[in-house]
Amino acid sequence: MNKKSTPTVWDIEPEATEPVRPEKTTAKTPVRSEARSSAKSETRSDSRSEAIAVYDSGFDMEGLMTDFPTAGELQKFVYDQTGIVLNLKGRSNRMKYQIALDTLNGITPPKEFVGTENPYLDRNEIVPEDPLPLPPANDPELKNAGDLVTRFGTNTFPHPDPEWKAQDIKANVVFRKYSSGIITYEILGPIAKKAVGTKINKFGAKQPERITWIDPRTGEQVIRRSNGTYTPLGTRLRAFMQRQRVNKSNQWDIWVDRDFIANDQIITDNPWAN
Repeated sequence: MNKKSTPTVWDIEPEATEPVRPEKTTAKTPVRSEARSSAKSETRSDSRSEAIAVYDSGFDMEGLMTDFPTAGELQKFVYDQTGIVLNLKGRSNRMKYQIALDTLNGITPPKEFVGTENPYLDRNEIVPEDPLPLPPANDPELKNAGDLVTRFGTNTFPHPDPEWKAQDIKANVVFRKYSSGIITYEILGPIAKKAVGTKINKFGAKQPERITWIDPRTGEQVIRRSNGTYTPLGTRLRAFMQRQRVNKSNQWDIWVDRDFIANDQIITDNPWAN
C-alpha cells in the first residue's frame, strides 16, 4: 500500500505563494518626537510639489511658439483659457512666451503685462466716437448781474437740432432774471449721441462712420441787458413766450420778467408810513 507523499514546503511553486509586502516607512508609522521636525519639512516639500502639479496644464514653450507665432494669436489663446487679457505686443519672444506660459499655469502675470482691451476687438472695425464737449462759457456780463430774482424753466421751445425739431423734440430752457435787470437764457439739453455716415464692415453689415453728439447747450447768455435793451435772440425769445398764454397774461410777463418785493419792504398795517 503506497502512501501518498505529503508535499513539503519545497514542493510548492513560488508563484503560488503570497508575495511578501515590504514594510512601509511612510507617515503611517508613528513618528517620534525627535523626528517631527524632519517630517514637517518633508510634508511642506510634498505640498509644494502637489501645488505645482495642480497648475501644470501641460503647455510648454515650444508648443506655444509653434501654434501661436504672433503676439495677437497668443493673447487670444491665453484669454480663451484663463480669461486674463495680456499685453504682449512689442515684447521679446522669450519674455512674452514665458509670461503666457506662466499665466496658463496659474501664475499671476505682472501688472505691466496685463491689458484691458479684449484681444478679439479689431480697432479697424471700432466706430470712432467724439468726446462730449465742454459746455460753452457763461456770458462775461453776468459778473455785474447782481442777485438772482427769478428762475423759470420750460420745455416748450423746439430743439435747435433740425432732425430733432422735425421729430417735435423739445429743448430744456432756463430763464433767469437778476436784480440789475439782466435777463438770461440757457439751454440745458437734452443731449444724445448721433451716428454720422455709413460704411460696410468686414462682416458685410452697415455701421456708422463716426459717433458724434447732439449737444444744444449754450451756457448762460444775456438776452436783456441792464439798460433794458434786448439782443436779437432775446427779442425772438420774448415774442415766442408772449404767445404762450397764462390766464389773461403770458409766460414772459408772469414767469420771466417779473419783479418781487422783499418781505421786509411790505408794510401791511400802514402803507403810507415811511
